[in-house]
Amino acid sequence: MRRSFLAANPSVLWFLLALALVTLGVTVMAEAGMISTSFVKTLGKTLCLCLVAVAMDVVWGYCGILSLGHFAFFGIGGYAVGMWLMYARTEEIVAASLAAQALPPTVGEIRDAIGTQIFGVVGASDFPLIWAFADRHWLQFPMIVLLPGLLALVFGWLAFRSRVTGVYLSILTQAMTLALSLYLFQNDSGLRGNNGLSGLQNIPGLGGVGQDRISIWFFWGSAAALAAGYVFFAWIVSGKMGSVIRAIRDDEARVRFLGYHVESFKLFVFTVTAMVAGVAGALYYPQAGIINPAEIAPIASIYLAVWVAIGGRGRLYGAVIGAAFVSLLSSWFTGGGAPSVPLGVYTIHWTDWWLVLLGLSFVAVTLFFPKGIGGIFDLVAPRPVPDRQGDYGPDDGAWRREEGEP
Repeated sequence: MRRSFLAANPSVLWFLLALALVTLGVTVMAEAGMISTSFVKTLGKTLCLCLVAVAMDVVWGYCGILSLGHFAFFGIGGYAVGMWLMYARTEEIVAASLAAQALPPTVGEIRDAIGTQIFGVVGASDFPLIWAFADRHWLQFPMIVLLPGLLALVFGWLAFRSRVTGVYLSILTQAMTLALSLYLFQNDSGLRGNNGLSGLQNIPGLGGVGQDRISIWFFWGSAAALAAGYVFFAWIVSGKMGSVIRAIRDDEARVRFLGYHVESFKLFVFTVTAMVAGVAGALYYPQAGIINPAEIAPIASIYLAVWVAIGGRGRLYGAVIGAAFVSLLSSWFTGGGAPSVPLGVYTIHWTDWWLVLLGLSFVAVTLFFPKGIGGIFDLVAPRPVPDRQGDYGPDDGAWRREEGEP
């Protein structure tokens, strides 16, 4: 008898329960004034990072594609929503200031004033073509998933059809990220160069609502997105497609020999995870309040791979654990929460040594704990017995004797 998706994947229910309890606990403590608004935003941003880490785990841990460019898709989603936020908020300010004039301003005058306000910092005033939909949210919001998806589709099609794999593919994804960030640093990129987009925490139409309330709403939205993304990816990796992409990770040539179009599966995974990363970025940067090209630098994608490795590659909850653990620990160390350690001749300030500690942790996990933090659950969860028929055999595809032991 075929079991339902949730019955076959009890870890999904446990994850959703844990996420619901965390969301409820944070909401109650925020309403009671036990935690600050800034910390609620930190937790909301952490949930967004967990979502992009889950996407990274699917493309790397399950499909075997070490992408060092997925944070670029995260940043593109942030820029897409940031353009609308900045335009709409600036429009409110400009309209209010021009309303005091004797003659009401025309639509063209308002738009010119908005352009001067936004692009004056880079010596421009005209709207670039990429801002064509920024004044209409119903056209701009789809760009959150369409732009990362289109970039991933084009890049993936070119790379996978050429059968670029391994470290060469990782270098190409990193080169793509570097090229994008260098382009965005230019003032004529249309996105204000190094200044980036700022004031994103000011949501249009909610000027009378405090940041304490807005932070809770974004925290709820981030939790809902993480829950939906986790269930979606769990459904993908638990079915027949999950078996195929894991097989591609383990032995791509053999899967191709069996008649599967490997490139199509890899392209699908690469594109879908990029689109989810865009959604995560669109929720992250309004909570951060600002986005600039440094957010898309290759080092950010490397950090993303480190989070997944520390949490446990090849298990979705491991990616969530790794991203949450490293993100919150980073906020504590770099935010001045961790006390300095005096050693007599030298004092360790964790704001300076945090990256060293993170690098050492990554090396330690790689060498001694390859299953990451998520591997701890293997000690308490029983290993499922493979439901396969047939005799024992020596080859890799046979039912091995140790697997058949209770």
